[in-house]
Amino acid sequence: MQKKKFIISGMTCSACSARVQKAADGLPGCQNAVVNLLTGSMQIEYDEKLLTAEQIVEAVERAGYGAVPADAGGGCGTGKGSSGGAVSGNAPAGDMGNVLGREASGLKRRLIWSAVFLVPLMYIAMHHMLAEWFGLVPWDGFKAVFHGRENAVTSALAQLLLTMPILLLNRRYFVNGFRNLFRGSPNMDSLVGIGAAAAAAFGVFAIFRMSWGMGHGEWELVEAYSESLYFESAGMIVTLITVGKYLEARAKSSTGEALRRLMGLVPRTAVVLRDGREVEVAADELVPGDEVIVRPGGSIAADGIVLTGSASLDESAITGESLPVQKKAGDRVISASINLDGYIRFRAEKVGADSAISQIIRLVDEAGATKAPIAKLADRISGVFVPIVIGIATITGIVWLLLGYGVEFAFSTAISVLVISCPCALGLATPVAIMTGTGKGAERGILIKSGEVLERARGIDTVMLDKTGTLTDGCPRVTDVLCPGGEFQELLQKAASLEQASQHPLGQAIVALAGEKEIELLSFEAFANEPGMGISGVLAGERVFVGNSEYMESRGFDVSAYRCYMDALANEGKTVLLAAGGERLLGLLAVADREKASSRQAVELLQNSGIDVMMITGDNRLTAEAIARRAGIGRVFAGVLPQDKERLVREQQAAGRVVAMAGDGINDAPALVRSDVGIAVGAGTDVAMESADVVLVGSDLRQIADMIALSRAVIRNIKENLFWAFFYNVIGIPLAAGVFYPAFGLKLSPMIGAAAMSMSSLCVVLNALRLKGFRFSDRDSSSTKGTRQASGAEQEKLMTADRVQERYEVNIVSLAACKADEDKSSCEPEHTGEHESKEHESKEEDGRMKAELKIEGMMCQHCQKHVHDALSKMEGVASVKVDLEKKTALVESDREIPVEEFRRVIADAGYELV
Repeated sequence: MQKKKFIISGMTCSACSARVQKAADGLPGCQNAVVNLLTGSMQIEYDEKLLTAEQIVEAVERAGYGAVPADAGGGCGTGKGSSGGAVSGNAPAGDMGNVLGREASGLKRRLIWSAVFLVPLMYIAMHHMLAEWFGLVPWDGFKAVFHGRENAVTSALAQLLLTMPILLLNRRYFVNGFRNLFRGSPNMDSLVGIGAAAAAAFGVFAIFRMSWGMGHGEWELVEAYSESLYFESAGMIVTLITVGKYLEARAKSSTGEALRRLMGLVPRTAVVLRDGREVEVAADELVPGDEVIVRPGGSIAADGIVLTGSASLDESAITGESLPVQKKAGDRVISASINLDGYIRFRAEKVGADSAISQIIRLVDEAGATKAPIAKLADRISGVFVPIVIGIATITGIVWLLLGYGVEFAFSTAISVLVISCPCALGLATPVAIMTGTGKGAERGILIKSGEVLERARGIDTVMLDKTGTLTDGCPRVTDVLCPGGEFQELLQKAASLEQASQHPLGQAIVALAGEKEIELLSFEAFANEPGMGISGVLAGERVFVGNSEYMESRGFDVSAYRCYMDALANEGKTVLLAAGGERLLGLLAVADREKASSRQAVELLQNSGIDVMMITGDNRLTAEAIARRAGIGRVFAGVLPQDKERLVREQQAAGRVVAMAGDGINDAPALVRSDVGIAVGAGTDVAMESADVVLVGSDLRQIADMIALSRAVIRNIKENLFWAFFYNVIGIPLAAGVFYPAFGLKLSPMIGAAAMSMSSLCVVLNALRLKGFRFSDRDSSSTKGTRQASGAEQEKLMTADRVQERYEVNIVSLAACKADEDKSSCEPEHTGEHESKEHESKEEDGRMKAELKIEGMMCQHCQKHVHDALSKMEGVASVKVDLEKKTALVESDREIPVEEFRRVIADAGYELV
């Protein structure tokens, strides 16, 4: 199947888009065609064996419009249906704004010149009314030439001469309208063209009748026709329509603002190393493998990997994350990020159309050119709307003639029906809302691929989340270290030195921690690996082992002293590795893939919206339940194979649920395709992103709640637009036809009808633009808000420190402080790996000092007892309450105890006061 985009010219209303849609749908091999009036485009999926691009172009031209592939080099104004006002050129994604801007400029020029001729025309035609309404009595010279029945033909000829330039300036309504009418596909231009042409033709007929009356002395006939010329109506109709089109084009250009901002982020140049020299080249000349240099203030011109240096990058335009991100060697960088400070050299991997920014632009553009299923009713009505209106106008004129209301009355009502009927509002109701909504989502790092996805997303009641890389970072980290006598340095140095030869993620986590702690690694010899068990090697003449408990026991080491803590850590979903050197155990290290900082809040946001959240993972149940417990997820599917993920999604759908599946890996692709809305996190694989309906560029799960809220707002806006479009025509057409005239005396002149018709489309567009003010959920925690109050380098230091602490914080405990006694079974660690930094608080109540201490390192009830005993022995301490879960101690004393004294006593017990 081939997917291709065409630029369509000549479309002016939803009747046009319906005609093009019908022409495309009738082609053999066409699987899915979507015509978008707003963007002047058509996206079509077709079988290349049955259909070619040339045949598609021919079919569109037979329907009366022009078409050209969007990737062609020329304009699209060469087709049979092309017109000066149509969207033209090979406009790629972001050019739509330029096209609409040029269209608005052209309409503005037409409007100004139309007004230049319309003002004197209206004064000549209506000077007697202006004198009556506003007291604007014309001067004697004017009255001598244009006033009275003896000057009727002169006045009529002057009005004709002033009307002709207005009609000529706005000739597209007549050219397009009558051409499409004769081809059997009348559109909005046909209605306006017929109405204005009929008014002008009636005026010419009136001139002949007045001339005949003057020649035959029938002055009553002259006077009657002098008051029924309708030249001013013809000029005012096309001018008011142009006013509406101009305002509409101005408003429509705002719908693509987000897309144009993204286009503006695309770097134009890049500095690369070529033959050892720095050379500035165009960004589109980059090739994979180029080494690109970025200095402060520069843009990242491609996706790649940092080779050397470090810098803070602003990725807000891509990911929606407002805080800068610190990058160093080995980290990935995203195209269009801005280097705030620092110097980096990175290797380009994805360039040009393959880069992240280009993919984002493509997805946003394609989404804006789609329709939601809710628009199908409007499309069906648009296909028959104009012929029905022409029929209603004809019947209206005949009925009033038969009722004896006269030619002038019948003619006026028929023209009013033609010009007030507006199929434009129906055609614009969906695309303007979708384009504005998808653009708003892109600003937040949420890429929604189509209008159909938007409509499905509003009904989501179940979200199924993959674990690794989605709920969690996908990068194992050392969370806990337990060593005898606090020999942390030796344990980490020997374990990391040996693990540097291993490519296992658990071993790499230990090496990463050693690097962060700036521990020098040793060289090793005689490396041996037993898959699934452990590794060994010789460091400085000593045999060192790192592995699980079974591996250690097989090497003759007694791990019973650690068994209690190993079991407790395993219950938290952590993997425990023991290290031994010579004939003694050095300690244990617990490694875990920690959940993202935003996962808990994301789950809460979804649950508060009435959405059921589940976790689905191939990992073991113990680990899965530990992660789910910390994230606040109540239902877990663990040990699930890729094909089972798809089956589980299907089962939820069979139960009547609307399911969204979020994942990042190849194994998630079947489930993403099966779900009602597949969501791929931006850090995931290309396969997952291709299979998904929504892409979260920033990998922040809170964006799921944002996406659902946005989809509900967009569909609500579309419904409002469709209601207004239908309501307008249901009320406007009977009013223009004079249905209420006999009972209430209500009747619209053609000029009022034209003004109302112009405003209807503008109201729809302006209503859709309200989505630009859509507010996402507040993500800022108190710490983030505090960081944002800082500025410049100060803010960057705070941000960097927070990220490093979040990534490498480890719970380090001395085994001596947690020496096991006979009741090992009571060892129940409560440590969750989550840390808070809280200052020592002290206050005086009832003559006693109370101090609340925050203590790190307590893992079990024995730890709790050690801390309690150590604090109770301090001079002046009256009572001590230790809370193991909160990691706090509340001390009441008869004297004020300095913080350093508390710190020393707690450290002597083997723990740390923070």
